[in-house]
Amino acid sequence: MITINEYEFDETLHYYTGGDGHIWLKKLDDGKVRVGFDDFGQKLAGKILFVRLIPPGKERPKGKSMGTIESGKYVGSLKCPINGTIVEVNEELKKNAALLNDDPYGAGWIAIIEPKDLEGDLKEDFIFGEADLKTWIEEEVAKHVQ
Repeated sequence: MITINEYEFDETLHYYTGGDGHIWLKKLDDGKVRVGFDDFGQKLAGKILFVRLIPPGKERPKGKSMGTIESGKYVGSLKCPINGTIVEVNEELKKNAALLNDDPYGAGWIAIIEPKDLEGDLKEDFIFGEADLKTWIEEEVAKHVQ
């Protein structure tokens, strides 16, 4: 983990910057990907009270909603970072939405997706690595944090 400003990031993950962004992506050994909400996004949203996710089996185009989150100060869409089919959702989030705040890179994961063209999708709207993360988060802080 690295810390940029006050936000923690796993530098081994890919980060989706399209739309509202702040979705991380981890490649799994079976060709699928696990996705979640990054530390900056969850802190900006505040204490997450409710999560609604698109059920498994649904195809999602990149940039479209795969669910919503609600906090005391925010209601927003969780954007699908790639083109693919949702094959699993984190059912624990229905019982404990705060997992997104408490453990965004672990127990707070959102979904597992079967990608259509992962390498193609990763060429647009994604960053990877500490240097690119630092630049992006500094821009996001300037844009969203007063």
